[in-house]
Amino acid sequence: MRLPALLPRLVFTGLVPLSLLCAASQPATASDRSFAVVAYNVENLHDVDGVAMYEDYQPAQYTPAHLAVKAANIAKVLARVDKGAGPALAAFNEIELDQTPDSTVTDLDAWLASVAGQSLSDLLGQKPLPAALAGLPAEAWLLKACADAGLTGYHVATTNERPRKHEDGHAQAIRNLVFSKFPIKDVRSHPTANARAILEVTVDAEGSPLTIFVNHWKSGAGDPETEVSRRANAKTLRTRIDELLASDPNADFIVAGDLNSHYNQKQRYRAMGTTAINDVLGSQGNELNLRGKDRDLYNLWFELPSDQRGSDIYKDEWGTLMHLIVSRGLYDQNGVQYVDNSFAVLKFAGLNANALGLPNRWARGSVPAGFSDHFPVYARFRVVGPGPKDKWMPLTRASETPEGPGTPVRVETTTVDLFATALKPADLPKGADLRDGSYTGRIFLVDAPATVNEKGYVSVKVGDLDYDVFSQDKELRNTYRERARATSRLRFYGELGQYKGKWQFVLQGKEWLR
Repeated sequence: MRLPALLPRLVFTGLVPLSLLCAASQPATASDRSFAVVAYNVENLHDVDGVAMYEDYQPAQYTPAHLAVKAANIAKVLARVDKGAGPALAAFNEIELDQTPDSTVTDLDAWLASVAGQSLSDLLGQKPLPAALAGLPAEAWLLKACADAGLTGYHVATTNERPRKHEDGHAQAIRNLVFSKFPIKDVRSHPTANARAILEVTVDAEGSPLTIFVNHWKSGAGDPETEVSRRANAKTLRTRIDELLASDPNADFIVAGDLNSHYNQKQRYRAMGTTAINDVLGSQGNELNLRGKDRDLYNLWFELPSDQRGSDIYKDEWGTLMHLIVSRGLYDQNGVQYVDNSFAVLKFAGLNANALGLPNRWARGSVPAGFSDHFPVYARFRVVGPGPKDKWMPLTRASETPEGPGTPVRVETTTVDLFATALKPADLPKGADLRDGSYTGRIFLVDAPATVNEKGYVSVKVGDLDYDVFSQDKELRNTYRERARATSRLRFYGELGQYKGKWQFVLQGKEWLR
């Protein structure tokens, strides 16, 4: 039994600082005219028309019940912003590029009004699902989930892409999307090599224009070969940015989304040479540079202490693939302005963060559960109205580390209070079902009969049901395998989850085996 590489065996100790989480829950007020922007890779939100490029989202494995849980969970995360009102701007990655675009509704607002009296789960719970509903695109269902959660007033902007193949021959399955509470004034798509088209959306933020670029560059952050495509992606974006700045050097815009690059890509992978994010795009970490003429972008990851920078996990290391990068104009006294030090990772214990503080990944097993393999990133902005473009907002903690450390943040091994809160299956309420989705991501103390099959995979029997046992640590796998063979029993701490539809307990380190 294997586990996706994104789930590590170690433990990250820190959640987002309380002050930042509180900021995420503060509503905008009339006095400060502030609003929130969120960038969120939702890990493949697909519709249920039965036509999908990914095998995992074919009808046999992905049902209307999966869609109902997935969309509702995304809305739950967004509802943590501004005390349930949600962000004014939400930039999404990995929304399915509808493979049957002719079946889409043309007026999402009208459709939303027509189903106002029915819940998302009721609509998707119909058996059989009416063809008119099965043909709706994923963004319609996400809009409905938001409305059910009290997040209303959104306008939707998408790229104009049709199903196609990339230059490398791979079919495109997903695209970028924006939900905006501000009126949308302009929408543009910028095709780019081997990646999703960049979505450019300009909104009217209470009389001031604000542009957001939603990106999802070529995957493979640490791969020099795919960096070639990411450089092309960055060049597409940089060319458009230069056009904007030629018209207004202090234009207000945000670069958002999954760049499949770390904020310190050039330092993290020195052998790569020229990098997309740092060299081609020009992302950097010194706010004061924006007051000069040479640097016009600032990456908000530098707002956090270096050991708290992380929104995703790969091979025991925190990554920073999700970004909010701001323009020079968002620091002047005109139009829209960044709220200094408001950047945060939206990471909520018991919601989208599991018991280990890691992303509570989407699990599309027999009981759908989870959120995404990425935490969203968040920042606040305010409308300051007409003012001087040659005067700059005050900075309380100006970042002067334009590169950042080259060493990635490791996921720490501490288990303080982790085992103390572990659940014992025997102590759960009578009739409790470990597989109903409510216990996914929880830590259990398991003491149960164990077997090893002919392929060497280990399983335990809890109650009347079998659960696989897995660890990323090969030595640990060998240890508990031999113990299971010798004693036919195992005692361990394990995180409950699913992999390819099968339930399992995951041991995240040697100390988890008892």
